[in-house]
Amino acid sequence: MTDQRTEGQTGQPTGEREWISKRNCSITPRQLLIAYGALCGVSFAVAAFFTWHGAWYVMCFALLEMTAVGAAFLLWARHATDRERVALDQHCLLIELVEAERARHFRLDPRKTRVEIPAAYHRLIAVEQQGTRIEIGRFYPAPRRQQFARELRSALVPD
Repeated sequence: MTDQRTEGQTGQPTGEREWISKRNCSITPRQLLIAYGALCGVSFAVAAFFTWHGAWYVMCFALLEMTAVGAAFLLWARHATDRERVALDQHCLLIELVEAERARHFRLDPRKTRVEIPAAYHRLIAVEQQGTRIEIGRFYPAPRRQQFARELRSALVPD
């Protein structure tokens, strides 16, 4: 999680805050593609050797195996860049959710927005305003999620 306070052109704080949370990924989609290519190369080289010596069914299994691994890697890579961004200034609470390359943006009035701190350990933070309910905090462990909810609640402009 990143909490940033921005400054105006004069170097004075503008009252804006921003929290960015991302999925904890140890490998980028590009690195995963390189690893998958290497895995396919080795697997198909071994399969080609056995196919050359008459065991053709090894190539079928290698193809099936690499297809399954490729599907699993593709599913993982689609969510590798998932993130949440919460930006707050005096007039707007902007929530940006990016999931599987699909971005959703919500603009809320900070004076009318309510933050619901999760009661249960595994629940997400609910941000509500006039019938719009957005759940955030999916990339935080439960204790940090509670802390973030309190921070956001205290940062909102009181009624």
